[in-house]
Amino acid sequence: MKKIFLITLLILSMYASTIGQTGQKRMKTTIIQEINYLMFLPKDYINIGKSSPMIVFLHGSGERGNDLEKVKAWGPPAIVEKNPDFPFVVISPQCPDGQWWSAYLLKEMIDDVLAKYNIDKSRVYLTGLSMGGFGAWELSMAYPEYFAAVAPICGGGNPFLAFRLKDIPVWAFHGKKDDAVPEQQSALMVEALKKIGADVEYTVLPEGGHIDAWVYAYGKAGLFEWFLKHQKKSNNH
Repeated sequence: MKKIFLITLLILSMYASTIGQTGQKRMKTTIIQEINYLMFLPKDYINIGKSSPMIVFLHGSGERGNDLEKVKAWGPPAIVEKNPDFPFVVISPQCPDGQWWSAYLLKEMIDDVLAKYNIDKSRVYLTGLSMGGFGAWELSMAYPEYFAAVAPICGGGNPFLAFRLKDIPVWAFHGKKDDAVPEQQSALMVEALKKIGADVEYTVLPEGGHIDAWVYAYGKAGLFEWFLKHQKKSNNH
């Protein structure tokens, strides 16, 4: 059966008008199903010939819906609201109410962004919290060739697919006293990665709860500096 995918990217004005602007823009892409997302461009994006590193951020279940303001609650989209000097392009999609992250739809969204913006494809990073932590595990294992490093926070995944991340640096975070997502969910993934000799770091906050894990990860942990230390040797997508 022939499959036809219609991809439309609606920008506030023309593409050129977004270059060099700060602040997050409301964006939309349609690949079978509509995806709304926030896009942040760093100040130096206008520099001719310079490609920018990119972070894809997946929010938790509480930020689902059709109001992109909700996505700014935590993580990179919250940080860039206060820090226009943040050195990454940030893509923050919103999952609709009652739904779960779809690795395929997210991959199509990323393809659309990579085709239209000057992104360094060797420095694309992925992170997410809670439901987004599960999404980050799933998306990175489904399409590991896209990412230079991954940071899932208080999530979990299928440890039998962990081998797909053997060559991707991973830094996972979880609170030991998380009463929403058991810490064992992250521990199982980390254990599977360690067994295959993958490059994995695991930060467990002994007294930390659910929210504490991402407050620390996106704050004092130095995650963004860690991201910039990693670059893919080749890109086949």
